[in-house]
Amino acid sequence: MDKTLLLHQLTPEQLQDMIREAVKAELDDFKNRLADSEPDVLLTRTEASALLKVNITTLWNWTKAGKITAYGIGNRVYYKKQELLSSLVAFRHR
Repeated sequence: MDKTLLLHQLTPEQLQDMIREAVKAELDDFKNRLADSEPDVLLTRTEASALLKVNITTLWNWTKAGKITAYGIGNRVYYKKQELLSSLVAFRHR
């Protein structure tokens, strides 16, 4: 199906709005697919720090401060990937 769009009757502002809405829709779709893809994947401290692009000390400080949640199994520490990604969204809105 060929989708042709004629722009000669659009103002620059209308074109900006159309582009903004299209990008927003794509980003929302991407976010939803990412959230649904691996809901309970456990990450080690090294993997979690790599995902967040912080060092392990920062990861520990955030855990101690209650900004992120760690889960222990035996003497190992794990983080849920989805919770880490959600915490990034929460930090952004503060």
